[in-house]
Parts: sequence; C-alpha cells; structure tokens
Amino acid sequence: MINPGIREKLSRLGIRNELDMILHLPIRYEDETHVFPIADAPAGKTVQIEGLIVHNEVISRPRRQLICHVEDNSGLLVMRFLNFYASQIKSYAVGKRVRLLGEIRGGFFGAEMVHPKCRIVQEGESLAESMTPVYSTTAGLAQKVLGKLIERALQSLENTSFLTETLPEKIIQKYQLIGFRESIACLHHPLPETSLDALQTRSHPAWRRIKFDELLAQQLSMRLHYRQRRSRTAPILLRKHQLIDRLLHQLAFTLTAAQTKVVEEISRDLAAPYPMQRLLQGDVGSGKTIVAALAALQAIENGFQVALMAPTEILAEQHYQKLSAWFEPLGISVVGLSGSQKKKHKQAAQDAIASGNAQLVIGTHALFQEQIVFHRLGLAIIDEQHRFGVQQRLALRMKGAPSDAVPHQLMMSATPIPRTLSMSYYADLDISIIDELPPGRSPIVTKLIADNRRDEVIARIQQACHSGKQVYWVCPLIEESETLQLQTAIETHETLSRIFPNLTVGLVHGRLPTQDKTAVMALFKQGEIQLLIATTVIEVGVDVPNASLMVIENAERMGLSQLHQLRGRVGRGAEASVCILLFQQPLSEIARKRLKIIFKHTDGFEIARQDLHLRGPGEFLGARQSGMPMLRFADLECDEELLTAAQASVDDMLSHYPDLAQRHIERWLGEKTEYLRV
Repeated sequence: MINPGIREKLSRLGIRNELDMILHLPIRYEDETHVFPIADAPAGKTVQIEGLIVHNEVISRPRRQLICHVEDNSGLLVMRFLNFYASQIKSYAVGKRVRLLGEIRGGFFGAEMVHPKCRIVQEGESLAESMTPVYSTTAGLAQKVLGKLIERALQSLENTSFLTETLPEKIIQKYQLIGFRESIACLHHPLPETSLDALQTRSHPAWRRIKFDELLAQQLSMRLHYRQRRSRTAPILLRKHQLIDRLLHQLAFTLTAAQTKVVEEISRDLAAPYPMQRLLQGDVGSGKTIVAALAALQAIENGFQVALMAPTEILAEQHYQKLSAWFEPLGISVVGLSGSQKKKHKQAAQDAIASGNAQLVIGTHALFQEQIVFHRLGLAIIDEQHRFGVQQRLALRMKGAPSDAVPHQLMMSATPIPRTLSMSYYADLDISIIDELPPGRSPIVTKLIADNRRDEVIARIQQACHSGKQVYWVCPLIEESETLQLQTAIETHETLSRIFPNLTVGLVHGRLPTQDKTAVMALFKQGEIQLLIATTVIEVGVDVPNASLMVIENAERMGLSQLHQLRGRVGRGAEASVCILLFQQPLSEIARKRLKIIFKHTDGFEIARQDLHLRGPGEFLGARQSGMPMLRFADLECDEELLTAAQASVDDMLSHYPDLAQRHIERWLGEKTEYLRV
C-alpha cells in the first residue's frame, strides 16, 4: 500500500493508478553501464569515472567550497561542491573509492566535475546492467522512491491485460512499429547497447511507438467527438440570398477569392441538419468580420437570432458600430449587451433578446449569463475564441432554441494556428482559412530601436503628425500587473503631452468606463486625437486607416502573437506604415529570438509556427486555462510524420477494430476524453 502523503505527491504528477505509473516515462537517462579512465574521458559529455579520493579540503576563497582530488591509474580529477553538508566532508574522506557521474570541464584546478552524482563503491563492484532512467518528480518525492514504485507497478502489471496490444497487426506492420510491452520495457530498462543519443532525443523505435500511440488516442477521441456532434440536430439555415446580396451590393469593397471560398464553406455548414463547429482563421486584417456578417445574415433570413461574443468591451463596441452600419439599412435590429451597461439599458436589451426582436446580439461574456434568454438562437459567433474557456463556449451554445436543436457555432481567431497544431488539437473542428489580405493594404515596416534612442522616435512622431498622420503609443503589461500598466500609461500620457504641446494626445486603457473608451476611440477615428497612448486593450479589432505609425514600448516583454496583433492595427490604409519596437537592453535570449522573428516576418502563420517552436503547444493555446491536456511525449514540430500516420489510422480503427480503439483511448486518456467538447 502507498501511504497518503506519497499518494498525494504522485497525484501532483498525474499518477493515480498503476497504469499512470508505468506511463510516467523517463525525461532523460544516465549511462552508468561503463567507466571511463580519467585521461580518456571526453570533455563536455556526461560520463562516469571511478577512482580513489587522495585529497579532501574545504577552502573559503573565492567562496566556501569542498574540493576533493580523485585519482585512477590514468590521471587526476578535481571534484568540487559549492553547496555541501558536513556529512559529505566525512563521507568523501581520503582513501574512499567513488564513482562520479557528471560533465568534465576545464577549471582553475585542472580537469574537474562540479556537483557530480557521487557514490561510495567497493573495488570490483559491478556496474549497472542498463542505463539509469531519470523521472520528473515533485518536492518531497525522491527519485529513488519514485523509481521503486514504478518498478513495482511494472512487475505487478507484467502478466495482466494492461500491457496487451491495442493496435491491430495491420497498423503495426504498416508503420513498422515495435510492440507496446516491448517499448515500455525498453524505456524503463534500456539495455547497455541501446543508443543513449536515440533515447535522449526520443528518436528510438520505443519512443516512436509511444508517441504514435499518444497521437492516435488524441485523434480517436476527437473523431468520436466529431461524430457525436454530427449526430445532434441543428436548425437548417438555407441561403436565401436576398439580404446577403443587398449587403454585398452596398459594400465599398468586393470579397477576395479566399473570403468567397470560406463564405461558401460556412454557408454549406449552416444548411446542414447538424450543428456547425467551424473555426475561421485569418491573419490580422484579412477580413473575418464581413465573413461572420454574411453567416449571420443567412441565419437571420431563416428567422433565427445570432449572438456574437467578443472578449473585451472595446472590441464588442467596435463590432457593434461596424455591423450596425451594415445591418440597420437592411432593417435588421442589432442590440449590444455588456456588463457595464446601466440597469435600464440592460433590461431593455434582455427583453428584446427574449422576445426575438433583437436579431443580432453583440456582447462580451455577459451574453451567457443565466438571465439572458434567447427566443430562437440559431448561430453563435465567438471572436478571438482562444480568449474563452471551453465551459464559456459551451454555456453560450446551450442557449439555443427551446428544443433539441443546438445552435451552429462559428469561432474566429486572428491568431493563426500552425498546421501541425490544427491537425492535432482542432481535428474535431472544421477549419476555414482566409489566406490572403484584401488588396490596397500597405506593407508594414518593422523597426527595432533600443530605448536609449528614444529621441529619434520622438522626432519621427512629430514628423508623422505634422504630415497629417496619426500615431499609437502602446504601453506594456508589466509583470502581469494591470495596475502598473495603468500607471505607466498615465505617466507616458503626461510625459508625451509635455513633449508635444502642439498635439492632441489621448489616453485609453482597460480601467476607463466603456463609454469613455468608446468616446476616445471615436475621437481618434475622426482624427481629433493625433497621438493615442494606449495599453494592450487595443490589441484586437480597432480600425483607424489614418494611423500609420505605432510605437510599442518594452516590446521585449510581449509575446509574438500579441506583437503581431498590435502591429496589425496600423497598415489599414493605402499609406506605408511603420511599427517601432522599443526595447530595453540587455535582452534575454528568448526576447532576442522573439524580436528577431517579428522583425523578419509579417506572415501570421509563419510567426505562429515559430511561436509554437519557442513556447510549445500548452503556452501557445492557453491550454492551462481551458483544461486541455497537452501531449506529453510527441512533439508536433518533429513528429508531423507520426501525426499524419495517426490521423490516417483513425477511421480504420473505429470501423474495423472498435473494441481496440476504445481500449486504446482508455489507456492513454482515461478520464480526460472530454477535453475538446466545444
């Protein structure tokens, strides 16, 4: 029996049963299967040496440290500890035989190992028979204890069905996979002849099998969700053209080929008897709003309501202004709903929604509050869908028509999602991509300028405003503190107002009342404000074609997606636009990489791909707040071939081997199969 204290620590690692235990695979390996003579041991690699301690002393300069000299027949090595216990001084006494595992490098005292793994051994003591696995662990759970528990689980499951094969022979042969049981044994107990490099880089056949299994479980689960969704009913929203044609006729622009293509895809989905679950992706400024508007009209023409949900009030207001201008000439009632509305306005909006008089409802998360009842909701549009958790999106969907019918759902994202990521995590959604920008958009020039050249930036702002252009100055989010961000924005506003007494300088931030934010943005849009100091509240959705210069302060603190989104606020007109990224020196390595990527690339999909590479899928998707389990073993960058193979195997498994498919999902996902419900 495992005591409750250890059980609690295991649960922190996601280990709740014996199967979890054996699937807790090593993060790296130590090769203790052979010993190098000191003279022949390669520098810069982790190696094991054995020798006698011939000298032991504690020195106090330049700092207190324990120094031991270890000798074998070939030479001498210094072992150095900067942090040590009194017991170690006694343990590593002169005359003791030790085995050291660590990296040899040149030091002040000659060849040395700093903080090696050190064991007292007897002469002639046998070496390890297999490489030593190292597991990820948690505070209070020693590596040795965890290793023993895993070993016990392996022995206990050896003759049970837990380790039996869940893949049909056909798939194993097709992709040249080794057995599951064999893979598990190899990864926990690799033989001495196993390539350490292949284990560490996870390219060994055993790792390949584990990664394939993990990807297959994910794809099977999502395909089942996809089928489950297709089994539900949704309102059939046929394309009737009348309102859609009128809107297209009154627009000052024509749709691009990419927009036309995705409009057709969405239109077909809406006319189907099962709920649409479509993700609309497009780069900043690609024209997703008009696509969403045409989808909304198709639902409204069929007598249904449409809800459009945005993550911020400023973006909801922007949508309200734009869609009202398009829809009201068509005789369509557009209602806005936000948390900051006065009680009287909110009640009037609620009544209009409940009666069905509100045909298009635009709001923030206020839309899925309990008291909001739709008369006949046919389509839910969610903008910047990654900002909302799974439960929030589900809550809006459940506000459908008072029948068994589920509303269609269109999710939009201006954060382009790399292909491998959408293959993996959005496989249960249909995806539409707007992969071209409208004509007439000017390219945006990105400049990286260190903070000590701020005077040059000031001069450039003066020049831009003098020539009739408008400028954004964006303040950073400092250490995730909205209060500090606000303070920075207010101080910047005061400073720049003093520097530019001849300019009208505005200020917009998240703490301003909605009506004040709206008023400031309206003045900026009308050209009354020349220089707008803003927090990252303007990241999404604000369109001012005359703004052709943006300065982003402390750009090194921001993520790539955020920088790309902000940069997309300029370049909305025909004029060449410039985005200046002001940064503080010295730069960290990751900040340098981020700025280099944003400087070199303007294609959102390429930026997203590089971002994925830097951050990994968990950070990229914001998966922590949405509860989506991440891949533990497969790497989307390196394992695209395995992902493609897993996808190709799904239908065969579900059609011909449903029992194996079910067992495979249970083995790998257990209770986590609900992670991509909406």
